[in-house]
Amino acid sequence: MAESTIDQHPLTGWDKPDLDLSEADWRSGSRGLGDVQIAFVEGFIAMRNGGSPQSPSLIFTPAEWGAFVLGAREGEFDLT
Repeated sequence: MAESTIDQHPLTGWDKPDLDLSEADWRSGSRGLGDVQIAFVEGFIAMRNGGSPQSPSLIFTPAEWGAFVLGAREGEFDLT
């Protein structure tokens, strides 16, 4: 199998800070039934895989979080 290298570059328009999530109060996003965890940090919402907490977290602004939740409620996302 050939090895490949992917260069990571900052996203254009990325206006979110590099949040320190080490002291975040993570809570189950599915009432304890799934692996999604969320935390509220410095006015942002962070979401991670609770089964793999060392993996990168997704960071949402309040408006982005609202759109995500609305889409999930309408069946646009499978959160299981």
